[in-house]
Amino acid sequence: MTMIQTQPQEPTLRESRNTSEDAVTFVTRDVTVHYGAKKALDNVSLDINKNDVTALIGPSGCGKSTYLRCLNRMNDIIPGCRVSGRILLDGEDVYAKSMDVVHLRARVGMVFQKPNPFPKSIYENVAYGPRIHGIARDRAHLDGIVFTSLEKAGLLGEVKDRLHEPGTSLSGGQQQRLCIARAIAVQPEVILMDEPCSALDPIATAKIEELMDELRINYSIVIVTHSMQQAARVSQRTSFFHLGVIVETGETEQIFTNPIDRRTQDYITGRFG
Repeated sequence: MTMIQTQPQEPTLRESRNTSEDAVTFVTRDVTVHYGAKKALDNVSLDINKNDVTALIGPSGCGKSTYLRCLNRMNDIIPGCRVSGRILLDGEDVYAKSMDVVHLRARVGMVFQKPNPFPKSIYENVAYGPRIHGIARDRAHLDGIVFTSLEKAGLLGEVKDRLHEPGTSLSGGQQQRLCIARAIAVQPEVILMDEPCSALDPIATAKIEELMDELRINYSIVIVTHSMQQAARVSQRTSFFHLGVIVETGETEQIFTNPIDRRTQDYITGRFG
């Protein structure tokens, strides 16, 4: 891997002129994260727009996943992790003492790199969240949530006759869509995806990418990906992370065809990373 020497620069924020407060789900300002003495993020500021797929790209270890985990406070479970700055979800401070973290993680669902269905039936995987959050009024309502979530995840047609089989009996791509159904069953506002296709074959990846385009009608989606092609296909906005800072952010087409910063150009053309 070829390393390049860079001088610290102010990040280039290429914001849409049409963006209003009503069009933004997350506002993050000066977010800094330490793991012990190591600084993983340094004064990162970024807005996440509603009904957009926002792609976070950059080399391994650049802070993409660390930033993603800040949005639903998954970093809280990492010993020695300290987060500073402001992260607002619809104007609410995510790190306020009054914030119910369990409720936050229902509002901001997460799909991980490897599919992680619960050791339960397909039905119970999806029903779990609505049950513990008290969303379902009765069994008929719960059935409706499960079927609707599976349908939105593009999985219902494949599993409707086997809902009581284990979730782990599904293929890798089906398991990932089951995890997406599980996330949306609790009616989130945002879905975070941390390299959701890295363990999948091209056919399963294509299904997940098609699903993201459908889901963004109702949700904001933030995806961490190492695939430049995937970021270009699925996202409306892209942010390039490098060495714990955002180098550049803007509309995906502009980032990939006319980046402002030379480091962005070097990364997306494969000169480093």
